[in-house]
Amino acid sequence: MALEDIAAGIRTGLAGKTFDGSLKFDCGGDGVIVLADGNATTLDQDTDCTLCLTAANLQKLLAGKLNPMTAVMMGKIKVSGDMGVAMKLSKLIS
Repeated sequence: MALEDIAAGIRTGLAGKTFDGSLKFDCGGDGVIVLADGNATTLDQDTDCTLCLTAANLQKLLAGKLNPMTAVMMGKIKVSGDMGVAMKLSKLIS
């Protein structure tokens, strides 16, 4: 699945929800998805927090098939920046 398709799904999921701060899913060579200002885009920009993971793990994370804390402990997700923003994400996708 292309990152643009994943971003479109995130936009749908964000409808009616608020997310304070900005967050980037950095999928390396596959590209990025940035959550900022209530939107999800594939345009790269500076964010409060960055999660580095594979596109496959991003899909699992968003589908609820990958526990965020377990994934960080196992090294499947690397977090940099504001950890508080990353914690807000887990409330948003659960």
